[in-house]
Amino acid sequence: MNFTFKDKQITGILTVVPKHLAYFKDEIPNYDFPERSSLKLQKLLGLESHRYLTDDSVTGSDMALHGIRHLMETGLLRPEEIDALLYVTQTPDHFIPPTSNIMQGSLGLKHDTICMDINQGCAGFVFGLMQAFLLLDLEGVNKVVLVNADTASKQTNNRDRNSFPLVGDGAAVTILERAPSSQAWMRMKMDGSRWKALYVPAGAYRMRSTPETAKVRALGDGNFRSLEQISMDGNAIFNFTTTEVPELITEALAYSGHSKESIDYFMFHQPNRFILERLADLLGVPQEKMPNDTTTLYGNTSSVSIPLTICHALGDRMLDHDYTFCLAGFGVGLTWNAMVTRVGPLKICKIIEF
Repeated sequence: MNFTFKDKQITGILTVVPKHLAYFKDEIPNYDFPERSSLKLQKLLGLESHRYLTDDSVTGSDMALHGIRHLMETGLLRPEEIDALLYVTQTPDHFIPPTSNIMQGSLGLKHDTICMDINQGCAGFVFGLMQAFLLLDLEGVNKVVLVNADTASKQTNNRDRNSFPLVGDGAAVTILERAPSSQAWMRMKMDGSRWKALYVPAGAYRMRSTPETAKVRALGDGNFRSLEQISMDGNAIFNFTTTEVPELITEALAYSGHSKESIDYFMFHQPNRFILERLADLLGVPQEKMPNDTTTLYGNTSSVSIPLTICHALGDRMLDHDYTFCLAGFGVGLTWNAMVTRVGPLKICKIIEF
């Protein structure tokens, strides 16, 4: 499905990462694999370090609130300006109520603020942009705060070499406002028939949490996890990404009227360096136009990875320049989407620690 949005734009991005930094080489003893095999995986995927929360009582919303308060304290965001608060996550504070409502109360936002939780993962940033732009079409909505936050480390067993070295925790706060003459083109696809390629089997109401579902089991391939932790079919995800995503990007560019050469940066979700290098080759775009080291340094932060990559790769340059981006998310669902839009100059584009 294609969408065109007019007179709306991103005006600021702030990302928040945990202070705790862990190195892949230090975690090799956790895995039931020969060290040589683990080092081979490190080289292939470009794994170096990742950041994650070490306190089980801290959630993604805590990181997000830290970011929003930073924006308020620096005068870049006023509580009374926020007309809508969107929270994109797959690790909410509670099943009920929506985490966005809890955040609205914590921040003391006006009762007129629209609060909405969106259950999306790796494609969640572009999905959230779509919802924010739709809200900005409503009379009385002039500023939307889009929050992406996930704590995938809490869903992953630290002895699962297939998943744990890749995951990272983080939050992103993106400010969206009305802006004359701006335009964005989006294309999105979904295929729920392949939902088992990436999911958590137990813990909700299809399979409730019990002592048995929480039990960590050896999987027979050197990995360990419980039914309440992420199960990923790596081959299925790789094949999906390298076959479906390039086609979608080609379609999105054609719909927007842009060529590959007219795109300054392809800011994609960051699964790992190997997949991103492969995507760049399949699309025929220069590697330098597709930043690929965010997962290498921070881990795969799910829907946070695109704004984190923008802040990491460009940072203060976004304060004085504008660039044509092709944004793309792909993963759990399965969901894959892309958006072509011009971004910048921004009021803020940086990373802070929590």
